[in-house]
Amino acid sequence: MEKLKTLVVGCGNMGISHARAYHQLKDFEIVGLVSRKPESREKLSQELGGLPTYASFEAALEKTKPQVVSINTYPDTHADYVRKSLLAGAHVFVEKPLALTVNEAQELVELALSRNRKMVVGYILRVHPSWTKFVEVAQTLGKPLVMRMNLNQQSSGDKWYTHKQLMRSMSPIVDCGVHYVDIMCLMTQSAPISVSAIGANLSEEIDPKMYNYGQLQVSFKDGSVGWYEAGWGPMMSETAVFIKDVIGPKGSVSISDKIEADSQNIEGHTKTGCLQLHHSEINKEGEFVKKDDFIKTEDEPDHDALCKLEQEFLLDAIRNNKDLSSHLTDAINSLKIVLAADESFKTGQTIML
Repeated sequence: MEKLKTLVVGCGNMGISHARAYHQLKDFEIVGLVSRKPESREKLSQELGGLPTYASFEAALEKTKPQVVSINTYPDTHADYVRKSLLAGAHVFVEKPLALTVNEAQELVELALSRNRKMVVGYILRVHPSWTKFVEVAQTLGKPLVMRMNLNQQSSGDKWYTHKQLMRSMSPIVDCGVHYVDIMCLMTQSAPISVSAIGANLSEEIDPKMYNYGQLQVSFKDGSVGWYEAGWGPMMSETAVFIKDVIGPKGSVSISDKIEADSQNIEGHTKTGCLQLHHSEINKEGEFVKKDDFIKTEDEPDHDALCKLEQEFLLDAIRNNKDLSSHLTDAINSLKIVLAADESFKTGQTIML
C-alpha cells in the first residue's frame, strides 16, 4: 500500500518517541518535523536520516499536505492544530488532552466523524499490556471498586521548566489525571456522577492562580469511588510517588513498583514490577483461604515501544476503517472529570456531572 504521508508536530519527549515509531513502521513516511525550537527539530531530523523541518505548523501543513498529522505540542495548541488538520483532510494523532474544554473536544470529535477521519488521543496506558491486565483483574473484584492512584514528580532543570510551561494552561491533576481517570472508567464501566478536588500552589515560580499539587475524588453511578493525586516541582517528595491500587469486595489488585525512586524518569511512569492480587475470602476461623497471587509483568515495552503500539493502533484504524467513536467518547468523559476537578478546586464545591 501507499505510505501515509505524516507530519510530526512537536519534537519534545513525546514527539521524538512518536517520530521514531513512524520511522520504524513501513506504512508511514514522515514528510516534515515542526517545532518552535530549531535545535530540537534539527536534532531529530538528523537522528532520522535528514527530514524536512518547519518552524510554522500552518506552513508545514500547506507545504507537505499530509495524510496524517501527529500533534505532540503543549496542550493549549491541541484544539487549533487538530481542527486545522481535520479541515485539511488528515487523520490525527493527538497527545492528551484533546482540548482545554469539553465543548471544544466534543466539536472536534464531531468534526472528525463528519469528515470520516480517524482521530486517536494518546492514552498510552490503553496499549500497555501490564495496565491492560491490571484493568482486567480489577474487573473481577466485584462492585463497588475503590481506586487509589497517584503520580507525583519531583522535577528540576529541564523537567521543571517543562512542568512550568504546562502549568501555563493546566494543573497536574488535569494534564496527567486524564490517563488515570480513563483507567478508572475502564475498570468500572460506569458513568461518573460527581467530582471534588483540593490543591495548593507550592511555588512562587508559577501563576498564583495555578496549583502544582492537587488531588481529585470521583464517584461513579455503580457506587465505585476513586482518587488521583499529582504534584510537580523541586519540592515534591519521592516517598510515595507511585500508588496504583484497586479494592473490591472480592479482594484487591495493586501494581507493585520495583523501580528505584526517580519520578523525573518518564520510563518509570508506566513501568510495573508485578501485579499483586489479594483474595478477601476467609474461612469459618476467619483466616484467609488463599495466599496472594503475584502476576509477573516482565519484558514489558519501554516508552518508545509503547508509542509504537499507539501508532500501530492508529494505522489499524486507518487501513481497516475501524470505528473509534467509543475511544473518542472515553476521551471526552475523562476530560470532563479532570476539568470538573479543576472547577471544584477553584470554587470549593463538589461538581455534579
